Formats: sequence, structure tokens, C-alpha cells
Amino acid sequence: MNENLFTSFMTPNLMGIPIAMLIIMFPTLLFPSPNRLINNRTITIQQWLIKLALKQMMMIHSIKGRTWSLMLITLILFIGTTNLLGLLPHSFTPTTQLSMNLGMAIPLWAGAVLLGFRHKTKMSLAHFLPQGTPLALIPMLVVIETISLFIQPVALAVRLTANITAGHLLMHLIGGATSVLLSISTPAALTTFIILLLLTMLEFAVALIQAYVFTLLVSLYLHDNT
Repeated sequence: MNENLFTSFMTPNLMGIPIAMLIIMFPTLLFPSPNRLINNRTITIQQWLIKLALKQMMMIHSIKGRTWSLMLITLILFIGTTNLLGLLPHSFTPTTQLSMNLGMAIPLWAGAVLLGFRHKTKMSLAHFLPQGTPLALIPMLVVIETISLFIQPVALAVRLTANITAGHLLMHLIGGATSVLLSISTPAALTTFIILLLLTMLEFAVALIQAYVFTLLVSLYLHDNT
């Protein structure tokens, strides 16, 4: 219990060298490229899930939007796998770092917005000033819509960071309470352990849901601009 609550969120070092890049690159090893005529069950299930998720996301997009399909499916696989690996004991979760999530959100959001200004200039500019706005409110509405536009990637990154960090902190607190109660009251320790198991199951679902929500919102930004 003397351990710092935020120790697990610190960037790990090996002999003084940050190894965050190695951890970020590790999920790519879990999705090997099929090089056989008949794949095994694991790769078959992976490909089926990828096609299912891709079909759901690309259903609403135009031909221009579907050119982002590879990027979006890579994004959901990366975030989902990183979140799940972060639930392992003594592991580091890159998606708990706001800087990394901003690094994913800002370029994708900027690419979608710039695409909209290029192909749908009038419609993109029309979002800043709704039709029928009173003359006196025009300057205020333009400022508000501009702020709401630029806050989208920040909200995207903060949502992912907050959800993953909150779950890890709660698991850490309940796990620490379970270890302390074990020497004080066995029934109370058993109760907190059951709560910890249920919370762990919930965090598995949250890890996948947050990956889907992040990618879905990027997909919706893309849909609004293509």
C-alpha cells in the first residue's frame, strides 16, 4: 500500500532507456500476416472480426471515406489490443497517456476536417453559421462553433484517457484493499476480491468499447467531411 498510486502510469525504463516505443509496437506481433492457403482458427477468427468491424464502420461512408478503411481498422485494433494488454499485471498501458491519445486524435481529426474543406468547402463553412441566425448573434455563434470544432480532438483524447485511467486506478485501490483486509477479515477480503473480479470483467468490456468509440467518432468526423 506504500506504493505510489500513479506508479503504473509512469513510462517504463530499461537501463535508463524509455521502452514505450517497444510496448507500442508490440500489438503488431499479435496480428501476423496470413501466408498460408488455409489459415488456422486464430487467424480465421481475427479476420472475421476485422471484416465485421470494418463493415459496420464503412457502411455509412462514401467512396472517398472508404479509402480510410485500412487506417480505421488499424486504429481500432491497436487501441483495443493495447487496452487489453494493459490489464495484465505489472504492465504499462500507453492509452493512459494523454499525450499519446492526442497524438492519435489530432492528426486524424485534422485530416478529416481538411478533407471537408477541400471537397465540401461551402458545407464546412456553413457549420460555423446555422441558417436563420439573428444578425446580432453571428459573431458569438462563429466563435462558439469554432471552439466546438477545435475541442473535438481534445474531447476524443480525454475521453479515452479518463476511462482507461479511472478503471486502472479503481482496480489498484480495490486490489490494495483486498490484500490489507486479507490479514484482518477473511469474509471482507473475499467480498472485495469478488468485486475486483467483477470490475476486471467490466474493464475488459470497457477496453474494447473505448477502442470502438474512439474509432467510431473518428469515422463520424470523416463522414461529416466527405
